Amino acid sequence: MRSSAPSRSPFRPRARIERALSAWARSRQGEDRTPLILQSRRIYILPTRVGLVASGLLFVMFLAGMNYQNSLALMLCFLLGAFALVSMYECHGTLSGLEIESAQVEPTFAYGHGELLLGFRNARGTARRALRLRVSETAPRRFDLPPHHACLVRVQYRAYARGRQRIDRVQLSSNAPLGLFRAWTWLHLPLEAVVYPAPVRLRPLPPPAGLPRRSERERRLSGEEEWAWLRPFREGDPLRRVAWKAYARGAPLMVAHYDAQAGAQHTLALQAVRDLPLETALSQLADWVLECERRGESYALELPGTAVGVGHGVAQRRHCLEALALYEA
Repeated sequence: MRSSAPSRSPFRPRARIERALSAWARSRQGEDRTPLILQSRRIYILPTRVGLVASGLLFVMFLAGMNYQNSLALMLCFLLGAFALVSMYECHGTLSGLEIESAQVEPTFAYGHGELLLGFRNARGTARRALRLRVSETAPRRFDLPPHHACLVRVQYRAYARGRQRIDRVQLSSNAPLGLFRAWTWLHLPLEAVVYPAPVRLRPLPPPAGLPRRSERERRLSGEEEWAWLRPFREGDPLRRVAWKAYARGAPLMVAHYDAQAGAQHTLALQAVRDLPLETALSQLADWVLECERRGESYALELPGTAVGVGHGVAQRRHCLEALALYEA
């Protein structure tokens, strides 16, 4: 099924205004491509609440100075007004000329949070401060960019149903230097996330093909599994697989990986869970994929019209989860 955002209430005027402004900005700016340098014409600026209060106080001070013909009060009012105008110019300049070098989306599981990675470069000789990066409804990511410096910023996005999910816009803003004004821009980048099915454990992992239902220790003692290699310890790994002898010699925590004999790998097939609803079945298969990776065992995936060969590791995990995410999407 295709991923989609949940329905929004039509009685939220602020959200409706924001969507209308974003649509206007997209039609005005067009689609963006990296590398991208932010031009002044696409940066918008408005006073913040603090700025509105400050402007009100300056106006009251101006009226009082005019009423009492107090030159000192008028001079102070004009001086503070000049500071406010300079801060407006600096706030706009915080975003102007900023370069976005790269943008990519990391996959995640349905109804969770994934990460969007944006690469920024500051080519000017002054720092860009109080930058805020936000994707739709998620919490913003705050960061500073020193002069002549590049950095990679991670910000979360919210995932919905499995499939391909388009990230329509990313908002970049700043209220530096005094917080009186807020400058922002929308980035309309070609970002599309692959959303995996949310893993659900309803049934235990089927035994490897051709092997009887015996414990892992019994299979190792019987010679049906042989030690293959060591990998770094990850949270959730069984303690019985930890290489304690190597750890006692000063090595980091490592976990032993055992390879099953030929023909004894796990075969994860949609046919095995055909009695479940499709989305539930795909979630169960996703859980089995993660379970095989946690155990360090080889496995294959079989879907109608799609098959992923036997393997293990990061690439195998990604291929299987992508096949589950895009099945009948």
